[in-house]
Amino acid sequence: MALIPWACCPWLVLLCACAWGNPKPADPKTEDVRNCSSSPQYLPVTAVNTTEKLTALRQQMHTHNLSAYIIPDTDAHMSEYIGEHDKRLAWITGFTGSAGTAVVTMGKAGLWTDSRYWTQAEREMDCNWELHKEVGTTPIVNWLLTEIPARGHVGFDPLLFSVASWESYDAAFQGSDRELVSITANLVDLVWESERPPAPSQPIYVLQETFTGSTWQEKVSSIRSQMQKHHKAPTAVLLSALDETAWLFNLRSSDIPYNPFFYSYTLLTDSSIRLFVNKSRFNSETLQYLNSSCTGSMCVQLEDYSQVHDSIQTYASGAVRIWIGMAYTMYGLYKVIPKEKLIADTYSPVMMTKAVKNNKEQALLRASHVRDAVPMIRYLVWLEKNVPKGIVDEFSGAELLDKFRGEEEFSSGPSFETISASGLNAALAHYSPTKEFHRKLSSDEMYLVDSGGQYWDGTTDITRTVHWGTPSAFQKEAYTRVLIGNIDLSRLVFPAAISGPVGFQSSSITMDKGMFTSIEPGYYQDGEFGIRLEDVALVVEAKTKYPGTYLAFEVVSLVPYDKNLIEVNLLSPEQLQYLNHYYQTIREKVGPELERRQMLEELAWLQQHTEPLSAKAPHTTSLFSLLVVSTLTILS
Repeated sequence: MALIPWACCPWLVLLCACAWGNPKPADPKTEDVRNCSSSPQYLPVTAVNTTEKLTALRQQMHTHNLSAYIIPDTDAHMSEYIGEHDKRLAWITGFTGSAGTAVVTMGKAGLWTDSRYWTQAEREMDCNWELHKEVGTTPIVNWLLTEIPARGHVGFDPLLFSVASWESYDAAFQGSDRELVSITANLVDLVWESERPPAPSQPIYVLQETFTGSTWQEKVSSIRSQMQKHHKAPTAVLLSALDETAWLFNLRSSDIPYNPFFYSYTLLTDSSIRLFVNKSRFNSETLQYLNSSCTGSMCVQLEDYSQVHDSIQTYASGAVRIWIGMAYTMYGLYKVIPKEKLIADTYSPVMMTKAVKNNKEQALLRASHVRDAVPMIRYLVWLEKNVPKGIVDEFSGAELLDKFRGEEEFSSGPSFETISASGLNAALAHYSPTKEFHRKLSSDEMYLVDSGGQYWDGTTDITRTVHWGTPSAFQKEAYTRVLIGNIDLSRLVFPAAISGPVGFQSSSITMDKGMFTSIEPGYYQDGEFGIRLEDVALVVEAKTKYPGTYLAFEVVSLVPYDKNLIEVNLLSPEQLQYLNHYYQTIREKVGPELERRQMLEELAWLQQHTEPLSAKAPHTTSLFSLLVVSTLTILS
């Protein structure tokens, strides 16, 4: 049993933890569902014809003297989810998965993606495309070295390459007699032309002060204070990640799926504030809110989004020092800042500051989780009644849960695509059903639902696994061991300033009081079932008898686990006590909310599923539990 990373990315609030289990990777030797070698060729009906697009792209490549062109799967801000305007990879390849890199030469085209998306890629791409079942820079460069001639030029858009990606490709091409060439105009965009969805134009609005922890002026002052205290004395901070600017100014919109952000950059200096954005999206009240009509140090100067490159280049020509977060700054902006004027950290001071919630923000997040428990409970009650009828599938279930959340007060949509997985599909990492491909829910199988909501006062993310019939002894033990992992992590007391399995994406950061994280152990039995129990937790200061500062977790997710899958005799007295206390907390916080709304059926369900549990037999230890304990030791 090994530790594996598990992605969780609700905006602004959550840091990622990790899951453990043994999901079996897909076999790269599996036969392609496309039959591209036959005559005539066989293609799934879902495949997209890309012949004309590739011909047009190659004409652009010829004009720019390129032998190859790299098309990544991101936007100019390293956003986790990509807006329609930026789905270049999907448009040129037909592949709509969320991870991949395409490379086009004058004679071939290839897509590199991981095992989650192999079948999907084969269903969506035509025979113009080779599917490469590898990821990373090395296999792409190795392929290019065999496909393009010596002294060939490999083009890329510098605003779609992170600094790390550029460094990786540049190093790999060293000594190869091939050159990596930055092309300012995106060649896919030139070909896409009128078919390309327009840039978002919906209003950018102010988040009500009721839902913010601080005013934007207070946040700006805080960041400037950090600049003044920095030993390298930066004169400016450049913000590239969309959530950074949204957080700094308490502004919201809907440019990105599942995230209330808008396309923007910010250059915050010691004497000015420059916001790069489509200014036509602001109404007069928002302009007044930003003090945009003045020129003082607390007045926001609006500049066009497209001018950020030239403006940063001009600013960098002066006697300045610019502080950036490397994780979200693209090479196109990085390269215009002279090295001696650059102060580079992994994350910007805004990213680090907004990760720690103040008391008001913590209260807001707690409140959002109380409300979010209601649609989850509504959904679980509905499933109990309707799954036995055979009328529910993974996709329709996910749609209903999203509908329930959308009816909640302060809702602004789901926080990510709902993972609704029955039976063997739950053993697949990042599985989400589609209208075309899904599985019926059955009383004879386990069902995993991982979902979350965006609310004006916070983001939620919760996973529950249930079984409506008679689970096997192995399924119950597996579920209970996962629950034990969740409980033991939730009860953990640990020294302050420890990193652990927490981070923005892949880089761990030090946990601090006021941060929110997710605790999400899981077990995945390939071809049979998957189990994950995920809760959001607030990092709080622990009271101990020992010297020094210690931290602990306060779980804020408030939905009971499935009693049908809990083998109570496997729980230690301490674990059982914790679980019953958690259930009492759910009753006290969610019960009144259901009662207030006159949701009597849901209230009765809640009371039944949070009744105190009692041990049936002496606590025992198995090989399974020893593996879990070993895992928890590594985590802690």
